Amino acid sequence: MFAKAFRVKSNTAIKGSDRRKLRADVTTAFPTLGTDQVSELVPGKEELNVVKLYAHKGDAVTVYVSGGNPILFELEKNLYPTVYTLWSYPDLLPTFTTWPLVLEKLVGGADLMLPGLVMPPAGLPQVQKGDLCAISLVGNRAPVAIGVAAMSTAEMLTSGLKGRGFSVLHTYQDHLCPEGRQLDIKKSSYKKLSKFLQQMQQEQIIQVKELSKGVESIVAVDWKHPRITSFVIPEPSPTSQTIQEGSREQPYHPPDIKPLYCVPASMTLLFQESGHKKGSFLEGSEVRMIVINYAKKNDLVDADNKNLVKLDPILCDCILEKNEQHTVMKLPWDSLLTRCLEKLQPAYQVTFPGQEPIVKKGRICPIDITLAQRASNKKVTVVRNLEAYGLDPYSVAAILQQRCQASTTVTPAPGAKDSLQVQIQGNQVHHLGWLLLEEYQLPRKHIQGLEKAPKPGKKK
Repeated sequence: MFAKAFRVKSNTAIKGSDRRKLRADVTTAFPTLGTDQVSELVPGKEELNVVKLYAHKGDAVTVYVSGGNPILFELEKNLYPTVYTLWSYPDLLPTFTTWPLVLEKLVGGADLMLPGLVMPPAGLPQVQKGDLCAISLVGNRAPVAIGVAAMSTAEMLTSGLKGRGFSVLHTYQDHLCPEGRQLDIKKSSYKKLSKFLQQMQQEQIIQVKELSKGVESIVAVDWKHPRITSFVIPEPSPTSQTIQEGSREQPYHPPDIKPLYCVPASMTLLFQESGHKKGSFLEGSEVRMIVINYAKKNDLVDADNKNLVKLDPILCDCILEKNEQHTVMKLPWDSLLTRCLEKLQPAYQVTFPGQEPIVKKGRICPIDITLAQRASNKKVTVVRNLEAYGLDPYSVAAILQQRCQASTTVTPAPGAKDSLQVQIQGNQVHHLGWLLLEEYQLPRKHIQGLEKAPKPGKKK
C-alpha cells in the first residue's frame, strides 16, 4: 500500500465531532481496547490531523496523525492501526512471526508467503480468511507490518504452509513511516533537540548537516545501527496490562514427526484401485496394506509358495528396473514391499501441540551441529535447522549464553533461504545436546553432530 511514494490531497485539523466519531469507530473496530486506551490513542485535546492521500496505485486513503505520528489509516471504510500504534498495543491483533531477513521484502511491497512463517511452540494464532493480523520478527515482539489473512489458520496448516499467507498493507520503514518519524524531545532526558541530535551523531546513528543558515537537517539515518535494530518493546507487566492468552510465552513441546510416502505419477496405476491418486500421502502401514490387498485381489499370490508374489504388468512397470522387466517374474513379500516403498517419494508430517498436521515432501532436515575454526584458531559450535522443529534460534542462543557462559551470535545460515544459525564460542556440543535431548525432549534421530562433544578430560 505504501511501498512507494503517495500524493497528499489535504492535511487538516480534525473537528470535534469527527474526533468523537473516530473514537467510536476505533471502539467498534478494536473491541479489545478499553475506554482509557481508546482515549489515549485518540486524545481529546492534543493535535490530531486528518491527512487525505492517494497511494501509488490510486487508492484513496485517510490517515489520522497524532503528535506528528500516523496512528490509524482508513481504506474503503475499514480502519487499520499503523505500526506505531501496534508498538503501543502489541496485543491488539493476532500476531504472526517471520524472520528478520523477510522484512526487506515486505518493505519492498511483497506479501508474506507462508514458507516465511515461524511456527511458535504454542502454534499459530487462530484466524479466519480476511482477518487483520500483525507481523513481527523473531526475537522482537514489536510488530513491523500489518496485513490481511489470505486464508484461515486451518487452511494454512492444510496447505503445508505453502502459498500466500497475508496481503501486506503497511510496514515499518515504508513511505507512511517517514511521515511519523518525530520525537517529543521535551519528554526525554535530552530536553533540547540540539543535545539529542549531537548525541545521536556522536554515536553515528544519524548525520546532521546545516543545509541552510541556522537550520540543521538530518540527511542520513543508519537503520542498521545496533541501537536501532536491538530496540524492543518491554514486556508489559501483568498488573499494568492484560496479556492475551495467545501471546503468553508457552513451554516448548516437541512436534510429532511422522514419515510419509507420496504417490508419484509412475505409481498411480498401482494405487488408483484403492482410491489414491498422484500426490496422495500415505503412511508405511497403509502402503503395505494396499499392496497386499492388490496382490490378493488380482490372484498374484503364488499357489505353490505363499511367500512369493507374481508380478503382473502394473507391478512390473511400477517397481522393476528396465533390465529386470523380462527376467524377474516373482518376488518375496518383503522384497516387493521394500521396493514399493523405495519407489515412492519421501514425505513427512509435523504436528505441533494443539495444531493441525503440516505435511511436506522430502525428508525433514535434522538439527545440524558442527564445529568450526574462527580467528586465532578459536573453536566455535554452530547449530542449524532449529526452525523446522519450532525452536526460536534467538531463544536458544540466549539460553546457551547463560548456560555456557560464552558469547553467542545468530546469523543467516549460508545457502539456506530465510534460515538462521546459532554460533556459540567454544565446543558446547555437550550443553547443546543436554538442552535438545533432555529439556526439549527431541528424539536423538533428529539431531546430528552430538558425537562431536569433547571427551572427558579433554579441553573444549
